[in-house]
Amino acid sequence: MKIKTVLHVLSVLMLIISLFVIVSIVVALYYHEMSSVFAFLKTLAIIIPLNMIIYFITKTSKNHVIGTREGFFLVSSSWIAASLAGSLPFVFSGAIPSYTDAFFETMSGFTTTGASILTDIEGLSHGMLFWRSMTHWLGGMGIVVLTVALLPLLGIGGTQLLRAEAPGPSLDKMTPKITQTAKILWLIYVGFTFVEITLLMFGGMTLFDASTHTFGTMATGGFSTRGGSVGAFDSAFIHIVITVFMIIAGMNFNLYYKIISGNFKGFFRDTEMRVYISIFVVTTLLISINLLGTYGSFSKSLQYAGFQTASILTTTGFATADFAGWPSFAKNALFFTMFVGGCSGSTGGGIKVVRIVTLVKLAVHEMKQMVYPSGVFRLRMNGIVLKKEIVYPIAGFFFLYLFLLLIVTLSVASGGYGILTSFSTALATLGNIGPGFGKIGPALNYSFYPVYIKWILSAAMMLGRLEIYTVLILITPKFWRP
Repeated sequence: MKIKTVLHVLSVLMLIISLFVIVSIVVALYYHEMSSVFAFLKTLAIIIPLNMIIYFITKTSKNHVIGTREGFFLVSSSWIAASLAGSLPFVFSGAIPSYTDAFFETMSGFTTTGASILTDIEGLSHGMLFWRSMTHWLGGMGIVVLTVALLPLLGIGGTQLLRAEAPGPSLDKMTPKITQTAKILWLIYVGFTFVEITLLMFGGMTLFDASTHTFGTMATGGFSTRGGSVGAFDSAFIHIVITVFMIIAGMNFNLYYKIISGNFKGFFRDTEMRVYISIFVVTTLLISINLLGTYGSFSKSLQYAGFQTASILTTTGFATADFAGWPSFAKNALFFTMFVGGCSGSTGGGIKVVRIVTLVKLAVHEMKQMVYPSGVFRLRMNGIVLKKEIVYPIAGFFFLYLFLLLIVTLSVASGGYGILTSFSTALATLGNIGPGFGKIGPALNYSFYPVYIKWILSAAMMLGRLEIYTVLILITPKFWRP
């Protein structure tokens, strides 16, 4: 393990985060919130000097090469370090006095989970609310991806770092150069961000509300500046705009590059995208029909059903209604989407559509093989034969996901909570969804959990965001052997 290289890149990442803390200071100054300004300045007084010292001490060579082990270790440590530092403004300002709660909230932000311990969201200052939403935006496309885009300027190769940060299945590449891919991803991400902010402001939101809710939408995070989430804005236009952009954020960003490149066939023929849209459309229609008795008209039912389906499917976690009070069918349909998640290469969490499609194809393949033992059948996705190097990790991921789901459920249940709350909490944190059912419904929060459960759930959120393998590989003995 090249410790100096790890610390060097980690210091760069933390200095990048410091720049966004400065943006939050500007927001706090605009609203004359000096207590928040001082909290941010105290945070910077710790982060900047410490990481500048680390940066110069470890700058022994202009060309730091990041290997596979360094990549995995760096990504996991990056999320931990970012959450440890990102918690400080909440503690220093008194917005969240408990460091455990502040860490939980920040880890939830960076992992785009959207699970919150706050009971009075409107009680926070604009500066703190902006920083809270900013953690979403940074974690959405990935602070590591942003770092990789900038590493060539420092003479550092970041191929292994990006591969470790995005370990999910990928069937194609955008560009031969990994840093160029990182830049394109962030440009697309920023472009969508500006478009959504503009549309939300056109719908009547202030620049502050439009920005913070866009951060939560594009990152599929779900932090809102209102206790009633997006439902606090009684506007069909705003609900529709956020619904559309949640669906956009839940798609593979490689597809948008195909559109930009003029490869429209590649976009429309993508199997994962078509299954993803089909799940959204079918689930929305079924829930809309089921909600006719609740909202009285199909258009109103469609508005609420579409929004909430998109929110849960993409693991965003926004809410326009307390779906805990919906009819049983509608609730069960939403519960089903909690197991799906967004597409690979998106900002969404969960199992991911491509994994589910692959496992379904594998099951069909095995049944064909049993009927025709001598037959030769191949698994294909988008016309590409899926090799065992792709299928085996997916099967392993699915097992680990279910196993961790069981472990987290039992951990939560150890606090005396019922099966619905325990299982829903495990699914909502490991899948980076946020709200769930039982005591963590859309109108509730995670504040009631004891300290040890909050730390377990924080770990679950990171495991889900980094898609399990990246974190668990660190506890294997072989990883640490020379």
